[in-house]
Amino acid sequence: MSASTEITIVGAGPYGLSIAAHLKHLGLRFRIIGSPMHTWRIHMPKGMHLKSAGLSATLFDPEHKFRLKDYCRQNNIPYEDEGLPISLELFTKYGIAFQQQFAPHLEEAKVVKMEKLRDGFELTLDNGDQFTSGKVILAVGIDYFRYTPAALKSLNERHYSHSSQHHELSHFSGKKVAIIGSGSSAIDMAVLLNEIGAKPTLLARRSTLNFNQKEGRVRGLLSRILAPMSGLGPGWQNLLCASAPGLFRYLPAQARIRIAKNFLGPSGAWFIQDRLNKVPIILGQHLILAHSLADKASLRFIDRNGKTSEIEVDHVIAATGYKASLEGIHFLSQGIRKEIHLIGNTPRLNRHFESSVRGLYFAGPSTVNNFGPLMRFALGAGYSSKIISRHLADELSQVQRPVAHQQAGITEQYLR
Repeated sequence: MSASTEITIVGAGPYGLSIAAHLKHLGLRFRIIGSPMHTWRIHMPKGMHLKSAGLSATLFDPEHKFRLKDYCRQNNIPYEDEGLPISLELFTKYGIAFQQQFAPHLEEAKVVKMEKLRDGFELTLDNGDQFTSGKVILAVGIDYFRYTPAALKSLNERHYSHSSQHHELSHFSGKKVAIIGSGSSAIDMAVLLNEIGAKPTLLARRSTLNFNQKEGRVRGLLSRILAPMSGLGPGWQNLLCASAPGLFRYLPAQARIRIAKNFLGPSGAWFIQDRLNKVPIILGQHLILAHSLADKASLRFIDRNGKTSEIEVDHVIAATGYKASLEGIHFLSQGIRKEIHLIGNTPRLNRHFESSVRGLYFAGPSTVNNFGPLMRFALGAGYSSKIISRHLADELSQVQRPVAHQQAGITEQYLR
């Protein structure tokens, strides 16, 4: 077993890396475990653009000297706070550069087991390393929380997949593909598949597809007054959620769960709408049955009038998003799970992002029921990293202060 550490960050996406930058600035010792920008590099399709505006697509260092806009300016890359879509490639490269600057000692490994000790935790990595940590911050990303409709699971595994399983799409060229979903993942996937020569059909339970409001200089003064820009997009509600995640905690638990579930529902990016026009779309359809034929997948749907229909495709992609839950974090021991108090299916946290298991913190999508919709986006890493790092600095200083006083007393006695 390797030596113990004071703090361990599990996860190296926008949340984990931003927290690392803040801890480093405060002079705290920590380990960070994960693959940098893993979800973005591996589980998002090539060619996509972020739905978030440039001002939201950033990571956070405490001095605000390495934002996405700073990186673009340093590298002569076109950038606008709003109105200019950010490519996946740009955001990924920026995230890697951020990691190299603020967390160069990152350990590219996976946590496969985590258990509670009397004072702290024991973590086991997939490379065989074991170590203890006094505090642990779980900043795991959305890929831990994939959601696939139960009806699809009756298909042969080669006939269906989740959208997060496809970074490279070229192998779908010429194939008939059904995409299930109505959000940005589904819309992006349908457009990108069509543009690489596949034959996609987009199917959704909703009767209409929604797209977020246009950004940038095309918006007039009245539009900006009625729907001011925020990190979550235009609108007063978005501005409130983006500005006051700490206040969200004071709402009743059921209200928080309801808002987190329904706020900012499925929608595509404003700039992709025209590219979707070439894709067949079937709306108002609920998937009720799926079965595999010899080399096809057959899907049966029912509409609101009770009429059924069927289609056959080569493959089905569930672009049905993610549902955060404690169960999705598979490496936690049963002992830890039993001690964690829940709000909905996710940990109930105090204002410092600490769970009912002392020393165990959460950041990212698993905290939405506590701090609101902001935590679904990279933008939430700004608030999380500031609060968690300051609290840990205070906690560790309180632990070290008595030791320092004791050592001072011993020195004084010796000098006498």
